[in-house]
Order: sequence, then C-alpha cells, then structure tokens
Amino acid sequence: METFLLELGGDFAFVGRQKRLRIDNEWYRIDLLFFHRALRCLVVIDLKVGKFTHADAGQMLLYLGYAAEHWTRPGENPPVGLVLCAEHNHAVAHYTLDRLSDKVLAAEYRLTLPDENTLAAELERTQAELEYRTPKNNRGAKKRRKRGGK
Repeated sequence: METFLLELGGDFAFVGRQKRLRIDNEWYRIDLLFFHRALRCLVVIDLKVGKFTHADAGQMLLYLGYAAEHWTRPGENPPVGLVLCAEHNHAVAHYTLDRLSDKVLAAEYRLTLPDENTLAAELERTQAELEYRTPKNNRGAKKRRKRGGK
C-alpha cells in the first residue's frame, strides 16, 4: 500500500507504518501515516478488511485529533483521514460522515487525493496478496473463529 501511494506522485512522503500513539493508558496504532507535500498535511490511513462502520469513523476522528495536537507542525494544515475498506457500506458512511464540520475541507482534498475507485482497486489487490501469503490452515482457523467455532 505504501508503494502504491508513493507511485501516485512525489507529494506523498512516507512517515510510518503501525505508528503508535498513547491516550491516557490506552495504546493505539495507525496503520499508515504519510505527509502530503502539496496539501501540507499528514494523511492518516486506516485499513479495514470488512465494511465501514460508524466505529471506524470515531476511531479515525480520535487519530486525527491526536495527530493534529501532537504531530502537526506550525504552518501545516490539519491532518486528513482515509478509511479504506474492503467492502462498501455507502449508507453508513453517508449518515456517519455527512454532518462533520470539516466537510468543505474534505471536499477540497478529494481534488488532490486519489479517487475512490483507484484506492478500492489497490485495497483489493493488497488484500488478495495478503490472503495469498497466509498459510491455508490459518485462513481456515480465522473463518472458524468468525463463525463462532474453534
């Protein structure tokens, strides 16, 4: 995924993978963190293997708030968040994100960031690559756990 975003142009600068942050006594990890030179802001990327949920939006808002307060430098714009999901859930995304106060700013970013179809295709490619690398017995164990088995 990092390679894909870097191939979109020289404006994405890789900052970190599984970047740790601590809030009170809880530790969290941001999947991918980039800096976009043209936008002059951090880009927080959260990868999800399932459908988008309202909890994903809350988690991203937590990450963005932390990044804005602790990692953003003077002269930079507020961080941008991308939640990349393997499955679409447009209705939940609409009702969860539609009334956020940063809506206008997000619309501006969409002009510069990769389009949704490009990101979705790369997410599918990455997921297929990860599934190919996972031994078959581990995949079966994960499926059994999802269904409630052992």
